[in-house]
Amino acid sequence: MLKSALKEWAVATEALARGETILLLRKGGIREVGGRFSIEQSRVWLYPTHEHQQAQLLKPFYADQLQLVEIDWHPEIVTIQAFADITEVFQVSDPNVVSALLPFHVWNEAFVRDRLRWKAREPLYVLLLRVFRLDTPHQVPYRSQYGGCKSWIELEELSTEGAIEVLSDRAYSEQVSAIRAIIAGTGASV
Repeated sequence: MLKSALKEWAVATEALARGETILLLRKGGIREVGGRFSIEQSRVWLYPTHEHQQAQLLKPFYADQLQLVEIDWHPEIVTIQAFADITEVFQVSDPNVVSALLPFHVWNEAFVRDRLRWKAREPLYVLLLRVFRLDTPHQVPYRSQYGGCKSWIELEELSTEGAIEVLSDRAYSEQVSAIRAIIAGTGASV
């Protein structure tokens, strides 16, 4: 059973659940505790949100998958299809390093530049996630407390039973090693 959830763009949570990426970039929402991003739990549901999704900040393949919605729109029922173990967290401020990570996530160069400029004194957090997909997704009613610019929410306890890893140990380890090698060349902090 698991309650904690990490909110992320729906297009990114879908890519994670399909095994197309293991990496998220975070700075934190406006309503974060202390105004800074932090890891509250290492095992979390991936909660898809449509808030702030913008096609012009995604790679073309992912921009084509984007569901455009009106401001403040939320589905009545949210489909939770995966959870993840956050296995690694790096803090990066070097634009060259973040650019070198482009092959490993859904966003484009414009998104990376915007994230680095926003709260420029704060590092960008690179999260590596080992994702587990449910055979039968959970259907969760949307609640107003799930909205807003925050990374973490608490759901009612949901079962993780029957979930399978979306990537093999080897495939996951190879991606982690490649990402670590990029970050290690910079002196980024963990």
